[in-house]
Amino acid sequence: MSIRHAASDAPAAGECCPSLLGAPIGVDQADELAAAFAALADPVRLRLLSLVADAGEICSCDLQEPLGKSQPTISHHTKALADAGLIVGEKRGRWVWWSIVPDRLAGLRAALDT
Repeated sequence: MSIRHAASDAPAAGECCPSLLGAPIGVDQADELAAAFAALADPVRLRLLSLVADAGEICSCDLQEPLGKSQPTISHHTKALADAGLIVGEKRGRWVWWSIVPDRLAGLRAALDT
């Protein structure tokens, strides 16, 4: 069973993230970008995303020790990143294995490019 949260509803990189510097963006595009950047505006989530990216794929159970956080706290932060479309999870047994969404990250980078 795949845990997609809102990640499956997230637009592809080219759709969601027009360049902020190329032309004025609309309200919907601003809302979409703000939600993604807000998810990244937390130090725990940045570290979590970095751990997931470094591992390629990582079990929720392996995030507790390096983050020094409880499992409920990790679940809260992984959900926020998944809702922003930055990571996706796949439930295996009682644990969720997380991986990044490269196209989504590339889209956010592109939004900051000229």
